[in-house]
Order: sequence, then structure tokens, then C-alpha cells
Amino acid sequence: MGTKTVDETVTAAKADDETVDATEAAEARADAVTGDEPEEVAAEATEAAPSFVGQGAAAVVSAALGLVSLTGGWIGTVAAARETLIGQLETSSQASVATQIKAVYGDAWQTSALVAGLFAVVALVVGVVVLARPAFGAPGKPQPAWIKSVSWGGVALGVIGLLLAVLKYTDALLGLPSAG
Repeated sequence: MGTKTVDETVTAAKADDETVDATEAAEARADAVTGDEPEEVAAEATEAAPSFVGQGAAAVVSAALGLVSLTGGWIGTVAAARETLIGQLETSSQASVATQIKAVYGDAWQTSALVAGLFAVVALVVGVVVLARPAFGAPGKPQPAWIKSVSWGGVALGVIGLLLAVLKYTDALLGLPSAG
């Protein structure tokens, strides 16, 4: 009839085990060739590697805000136009020329400088926080060089923007013309 002996059963089981081992080995070789890794290994590699995405984004934001502090932005333009309008409404036509210049143009100039200074301060703060972050993070994991470079660029632009905003606000740089 169709009965197997013990030896035949053991031999068949060993052959099945060898087939499974050969299949696992082939899969491992295929993974090595294609670069695919089992999910556990990929998850461990992702958790072990630090992600500097947030720091990189903050560095770019710092540089962008520093650039806006130098070139001016939409918010500064709108604030200056608002101050110009307020100066025109509050100044009477009988006021002296110096008063009219101060009310219409001087306040707008200072408002524009104030907004540029605020952008510069925010650029400075964000840049310094990004540069100081590794001191409070995981030791032994250095920050990529490009993040440091962009952060230093944001800090430098912030310092220059803040200096120019202060000079503009105090009329040391391109002050209002005198009327008389």
C-alpha cells in the first residue's frame, strides 16, 4: 500500500528543510543584490540615523529672513504706506513744510526700518538657535556642514540687516531732507 517507512519520512523532512534553507539563502542574496532590506532592519536604520530636516529648514528660514530684512518685504511696504496715509490725513494744509515731510514721509521711513529690524532679529534668533542646537542634542552626532554654513549666513544677514535698520530708524543713514 502506500506506507512510508521511518527512514523515508526523515529523509523527506530533511529535504524539505534543505529546500527552505536554500530558499531563504536565495532571498537573502536577492536582497543583497537589489538593496532591499527586511522591514525590521530598515526601521532600525531609520531610527538610528539622526534627521537634520528641521535644523536644515530652520537654517534656510534664518537666511531668508535675513535677506528680507535687507531688501524689505511686503509687510514693511504695507506698513510704510499705512503710515504715509495716516500722515496725510492728520496733517493740515496749513502746516509747515517740515511738519508735512515728517508726518508724511518720516514716520513711514521709520516704520519701514522697524519692520526690517524685526525681520533681522528673528533671523538672528533662528540662526543662533540652529547653531546652538547640537550642544543640547545627542552628543557625538555632528551637524552637517551645510546647515552650519547656511545658519551662519542667516546670522550674518541678520546682523547686517539689524545694523542697517537701526541706522535707518535713527536717520543716520539716508535721513529726511531738511525743509529750509
